Parts: sequence; C-alpha cells; structure tokens
Amino acid sequence: MERRTKIALVTGGSRGLGKNSAIKIAQKGLDVIITYKSNKEEAEKVVAEIRTLGRKAIAYPLDTKNVNSFDAFIKTVGDHLEENTGSRNIDFLVNNAGTALYSPISEVTEEQLDDVVDIHFKGVFFLTQKFLPFMNEGGGIINISSGLARFALAGSSVYGSIKAAVDMLTKYQAKELGARKIKSNVVAPGAIETDFGGGRTRDDEQVNAMVAGVTALGRAGLPGDIGGVVAFLCTEDAGWINGQRIEASGGMFL
Repeated sequence: MERRTKIALVTGGSRGLGKNSAIKIAQKGLDVIITYKSNKEEAEKVVAEIRTLGRKAIAYPLDTKNVNSFDAFIKTVGDHLEENTGSRNIDFLVNNAGTALYSPISEVTEEQLDDVVDIHFKGVFFLTQKFLPFMNEGGGIINISSGLARFALAGSSVYGSIKAAVDMLTKYQAKELGARKIKSNVVAPGAIETDFGGGRTRDDEQVNAMVAGVTALGRAGLPGDIGGVVAFLCTEDAGWINGQRIEASGGMFL
C-alpha cells in the first residue's frame, strides 16, 4: 500500500518563522499549504522554494483576525485538496500568523487589545475549531507562543498575557482531542531576528545587544532556530509529545 503524503498548513508562512517552518516541514517530506495576509509575491517565493524540494505547495490569503472569513477559506483549501488528493483533510495545523504590540499598560487602547486577542487567541481558537472536522487522526496542532508568556518585559503586557492563554489553550486541545490521536503542542520562541514587530530585535542594536546579554547562548535567535522545532513536531519521531510547551529561546532569562 502506497504511503500517503502528509499535509501541513502554516498560517503566516510568507516570511520569518512561518516561512522557515514551512520549508523545514517540506524537508521532512510533507506537502505544505501556507497563508499570507497581503504579500502574495513573497508567499509565492516560499511556494516555489518548497516545490524545488520535490514537495507540493500552495499559498492562500487569510486574515486570521477575521473569523468570519474562515469558513470560505477552509472550503477553498478543502476543494483544492479534494481535487488533488481525494480528501479534504490536513494532518498538521501550525498557528503561526501574528503581529506584535509594544506598549506600556498605561497607554494600551481597547482597540489594540482587541486586535491582539482577535489575532493571537480568538483567531487561533476558531481556525483550529473549524479545521477539526478536516484533521486526520494522528495529526497535530502546533501553536506558536512566546518567551514573553514565561518572563515579563515592560511593554509586552497584552501580547505576553495572550500568549500565556495560548499555552493553556494548547493543554485543553491536547486533552480534548486525545481520543482522535491528535496532538497539540506549543513552540515558544525567544526574541528572533525577523520582520516581526517592525524588525525590532534584528534592527535595533540596543535591543539586539540586550537580548544577547540575557541569553545563555549569547545571541538573539534566528528563524532557522525555530523552524526545525516546528517541523520535528510534524514527524512520527514526535508522536509521544503532547500538551507540551517547548521554549526555543537559547536559554533566555534562565
């Protein structure tokens, strides 16, 4: 019997951690679907790179803040999969898409807080919920959290708190989906040199130096430090890891 190629969907896969995760997942032998919010050109570059690895890939637009768009998105993905694989199902869902918010508690607006909740929690919750009927037994959910859910840095109260909620949601997903052999885990990066937050960690020398100084391995993280961890969780070798928070921060604030 021919072994079926597994499929992973990575939100926010056009750049940064999502891009690296998508490529590393493809290197593990999976086909990949990525989403992007607005930059179709960059998303198509990722798709092309994955295809050079001999894997199938496609990119679709998705605003994870807009829960009302999820049904149409899942139908589009399902139609594509049914046509090309005979099934509407995926195996792994990587909830990566997100934005940053740096603001002291005294200055956070209701609109800013709502945006972070909608993108990082409500969007993650309901996209996962709506994909559940289309996830194969033995698959998995990988949620992206943050070191800021473990330690506190001034200005990240909303973002860090919501990521802590994602950490707890992951445990509930693992508990409730265990009967279907669907695993749920968190990967929590430390500060990474990407476009995230306007490229703050990468481009601000003071921030970069601060991060390096509080990290045991002596530098800020790179996208390649994270993607392989996400990809590992999409393999059979990680089949007994469930309900866990894996922090990949180089030993930040130990």
